[in-house]
Amino acid sequence: MNLSYWEYKSWFSEVDFTIIGSGIVGLTCALRLREKHPKATILVLERGVLPQGASTKNAGFACFGSISEILSDLKSHSEEELLSLVEQRYLGILSLRELLGDDNIGYYKYGGHEVFLEKDTALYETCLDQLANVNKLLNPVFKEAPFRRTENRFGFKGVQKNFITHSFEGQIDTGKMMRSLLQKAQKSGIQILNATEVTDIEDLGTSVIVKCNDFEIKTKKLLVATNGFAQQLIKEEVQPARAQVIITKPIPGLAIKGTFHFDEGYYYFRNIDDRILFGGGRNLNFKSEETTKFGSTQVVHDKLEELLRTVIVPNQKVEIDYGWSGIMGVGSQKRPIIKQLSENMACGVRLGGMGIAIGTSVGRQLAGIF
Repeated sequence: MNLSYWEYKSWFSEVDFTIIGSGIVGLTCALRLREKHPKATILVLERGVLPQGASTKNAGFACFGSISEILSDLKSHSEEELLSLVEQRYLGILSLRELLGDDNIGYYKYGGHEVFLEKDTALYETCLDQLANVNKLLNPVFKEAPFRRTENRFGFKGVQKNFITHSFEGQIDTGKMMRSLLQKAQKSGIQILNATEVTDIEDLGTSVIVKCNDFEIKTKKLLVATNGFAQQLIKEEVQPARAQVIITKPIPGLAIKGTFHFDEGYYYFRNIDDRILFGGGRNLNFKSEETTKFGSTQVVHDKLEELLRTVIVPNQKVEIDYGWSGIMGVGSQKRPIIKQLSENMACGVRLGGMGIAIGTSVGRQLAGIF
């Protein structure tokens, strides 16, 4: 071990809980553990200088599922399972807002809108036909009908004349949210080590050895919260899914406000600081996007730019200012994996692209295992 006596004694001796991953799940788990175990030594290990994966890379959608996504999920989930998923997302957003406060996460409830391209007439009509049924199904969660039909008032081109709007959806400032979580964790006496990649773990039965790039430590309990990177450490049914995002330079007089989805949620955009944030396109080549490597692909980037200029802000000059990608964790089911792996190990992974909505509750449930 390449550690001095002082480093080992101050940071790595008698570690009660070690959490791998400092995203929403990891930090929420650490905070809940602090509530349960006020005197415990809690250590969070993060591979990046900032939280990697999706927590600082996401689009900032406080969403619960568009109507076409709900109908698609009903093909692989029972009504009871789907209702439970939506309720978890709804309560998760409320929990995040209560934990940090709306100002500290830049929360605004402008509504979420599903936009249907002209070519998607069949999907549009199916969603309209099922509107009343879906509202009835989700009424126990929202206590009123969440979906309604609204007019295309933002000037999008090549789309159906109406949206299907989710009245309860909102948006957050991802950077503010994560910075607030980090500050809260640090104030709670939780140690966070950045640029510390975990390369292997060894369960000894009575404790766990955590092997990092420069050293290894022993911890009493280990909790894995690495979502899309989980298979690098544990054997669970979760696959990485890269999501690519672009954001424009400020657009004078931008009137677009809210969160928007189309093509069954595979494309999504929103307003932020007089800019348009636009992401998606994973469905153009699912296989190439099943990766833990950050970066962009030309086919996705070109499609995002094309749709931005022809559908979202037609007849306007727009310039791209930023581009990035995040790594989600997905699987055959939308249900997150929250389970005890052994006497001293547990995981909370596979958030299915809904990390903002369910990350807080997943983190708290993960902490509840120990």
